[in-house]
Amino acid sequence: MKSLSPSQIAPPFARYSHGVELPAGARLVRTSGQLGLARDGSVPEGAEAQADICFANILSILQEADMGAENVCHLSAYVTDRTHMAGYMAARDAFLANVPVLPTSTLVIVSGFTRPEFVVEVEVWAASET
Repeated sequence: MKSLSPSQIAPPFARYSHGVELPAGARLVRTSGQLGLARDGSVPEGAEAQADICFANILSILQEADMGAENVCHLSAYVTDRTHMAGYMAARDAFLANVPVLPTSTLVIVSGFTRPEFVVEVEVWAASET
């Protein structure tokens, strides 16, 4: 993957790339949106704790395809309030701490999810060379 950051536009204001170029013939993985639902069915309080579960679930899905965080080329996240952005971003930054090319990113504030205790949902696209 190659990060695309044109000098004609303002640089990203967080840990993401404006664009990512994928190699020809890349193998793609698309995850469903992951919620902060632990395997035992519990839902922790707070965006960071829920996002940690989201990213752990995503990593498990990627590992099924022999990929990891370094293969994520796009990340979409949804939070239910601006107050949850900092917690989500802390979890996201930890997930991306060691990746060489930061993915593109979208963060949207939504009115809610299927259950009121959920405050964050995350989905990704990942790619690897065949």
